[in-house]
Amino acid sequence: MNTLPKIEAEINRLAAIVGASGYVLPTFGRTEDGARPHIEADAHGYHYVVVERGLELQRNTTRNLDELLYHVFKSVTFSLACNYECAHRIASQDCRRQLFARQIELLSSLSPAWAERQSSDHQRILLQHPFNDQ
Repeated sequence: MNTLPKIEAEINRLAAIVGASGYVLPTFGRTEDGARPHIEADAHGYHYVVVERGLELQRNTTRNLDELLYHVFKSVTFSLACNYECAHRIASQDCRRQLFARQIELLSSLSPAWAERQSSDHQRILLQHPFNDQ
């Protein structure tokens, strides 16, 4: 098991690759509440936790560091992709086209396996809610 400082160092290393900083990154060992994710590590494993208004909304627990990092960067790259889409919006196009493509591009630069996994999630979303271009 890695310590929180080692996990933080790895997250910061990967964040630099995709240009992420500040609020899109999690905190470590404590919550700021407000739905900003935080990372915990204990005898049970690594925990990716989201707390908002004092309520725990999400907890992903794993003993696998790669799995923890996937959860972190799934969220980080989604935030970055949202920002990108807003700055490059195409009015006649479903915003998810750019958002999904940008997220996969960012994840690919970190891990092709993470990108493939997220791409599969995008495909499931699109089966239920297809693109709606005007």
